[in-house]
Amino acid sequence: MELVYFVTALALIQFFAFGIAVGQARRTYDVPAPAMSGPPEFERVQRVQMNTLEQLVMFVPSLWMFAHLVSAIWAAGLGLVFIVGRALYSSGYRKAANKRGLGFALSALPVLVLMIGSLIAAGVAAWRSAGIGG
Repeated sequence: MELVYFVTALALIQFFAFGIAVGQARRTYDVPAPAMSGPPEFERVQRVQMNTLEQLVMFVPSLWMFAHLVSAIWAAGLGLVFIVGRALYSSGYRKAANKRGLGFALSALPVLVLMIGSLIAAGVAAWRSAGIGG
């Protein structure tokens, strides 16, 4: 599980860095808080942070459930793919909105695998604990 803790910490540090980038973009593009809109360059940086927050809500619980119910090693590996995907998403999106696709796919697909894998493993465990299916 130590690898899962490590990957979780990396994902949270990455999110923190995206928040710092939004603060820097606010200064660069003169977008005072609490404004959420401004030049497209600012909005793309801000969307990276917000989309990552939206993804983290699914990623972290799914990562931990998958690690507990299926495999901590596989969870950590999928988590690293998520982090790389988020980095590519950020890099692409900052350049142009239409360049975020690969990064989005590389972060959304591991989350989907973690969620579905956790759901199946939890269902199997629940059926077994209820004495159904052996």
